[in-house]
Amino acid sequence: STFPTIDTAVDNVKFTAGLEKIAGVMDRGTLIRSYTAGDLGFILHSRHQYQWHTGYAPPQTVAAPHIGAIVARTLGPKNPAVPAFINIGQRFDLGEGEELKAFTTAGFLGSEFGPFNIPYPEQAADAVRPPAGMSPSRFEDRNTFYRKLLAQSPVGEFGSDYQKESLLRSLDNAHRLLSSPAAKAFDLTLEPTDNILKYVPDYKPGKRFDAAIDRSGSYEASTIGRFGLGCLLARRLAEVGARYIEVTTEYIPFLNWDTHERGHEKMANMKKSIDAPVSQLVLDLEERGLLNRTLIVLASEFSRDALIEGKPDKKVKDQVEVPDVVNDEKNYGMHRHFTDAGCILLFGGGIKKGYLHGLTADERPFKTIEKRVVIEDLHASLLRAMGISPRLSYEIEKRPFYVTRDGEGKPILDLFA
Repeated sequence: STFPTIDTAVDNVKFTAGLEKIAGVMDRGTLIRSYTAGDLGFILHSRHQYQWHTGYAPPQTVAAPHIGAIVARTLGPKNPAVPAFINIGQRFDLGEGEELKAFTTAGFLGSEFGPFNIPYPEQAADAVRPPAGMSPSRFEDRNTFYRKLLAQSPVGEFGSDYQKESLLRSLDNAHRLLSSPAAKAFDLTLEPTDNILKYVPDYKPGKRFDAAIDRSGSYEASTIGRFGLGCLLARRLAEVGARYIEVTTEYIPFLNWDTHERGHEKMANMKKSIDAPVSQLVLDLEERGLLNRTLIVLASEFSRDALIEGKPDKKVKDQVEVPDVVNDEKNYGMHRHFTDAGCILLFGGGIKKGYLHGLTADERPFKTIEKRVVIEDLHASLLRAMGISPRLSYEIEKRPFYVTRDGEGKPILDLFA
């Protein structure tokens, strides 16, 4: 790394500079450093994100549901007016958008359990009120017209009764939210500025984050704060009863964490994006008495390692090689995708405090050597924290579809207090 090592609140856990605030709350959480992503052939972001979110390798013969949809379907809403599954920060009109849509869905479970998508957290309030200047009667006319369009759409003509009814229920749920007091939770202008500054230290009222896509390094710098507002919005939504909330720094090919160039500069900005909001979310939930019954997961689909992608004797297309010791900042971040070890941070939800799980080798390629964690066991652990059996299944096409791969996921009991 081109960043110096720093201490955390736990003696045997070290981070690199730029994560000082998360380091300060490490005594509330667990660090898994032995997550091993699945062998899916080529190590590609969208394929591994699909597996991370569904527990299954793509493609599947049925539309596999996102784990958030499984939680929504199994537990139902805590607040009937609030979507059980909310997804904050990801757009789908960028590179690989269709691949992202493939797992950001309720799949065969039905539209009503799918995500309520909020690409820009600072604009979340717009999603829960009619367009400006539209009268209530005209808005209701649109609702009626939409139902007529649905009847004539491919879903209406060729979909099952369940699919049609689920889509209509999702529409009813959205309208229920518009008139609910819970809609105020989506409006970040109601949050005191002092609180916002704890999540986004450089916050400026009215700032928008729809910056132009740019690989010069300016994009990451100009969008610092978007993830922070997403975490603040997540806290507000958790308080009014949202079941499952995902906040992303957003996957865009070759930007954000996808560091293929200017790695040191990008990493410094990405650390700045997550450090204050993650730590403040932990502290806020703790202060409100919600941390023990809210599970926070900070993760990515795989990691990067100071080793070339592929096998030592079998290079891949566009192979990039970098030296063992990074002496030039321009080489940092050029390392290829790596699935043999990765880190996950957990806070709350009955998870141990100040715990370090797993061990990696001391020498390249730094593979996992103890307490390997795979996706089906990780999902089983997350579901266990929410009271859901990893053997739970739903029937589709007259066969069971398990919430962990083939029902084989086993909770990692060492993670729990």
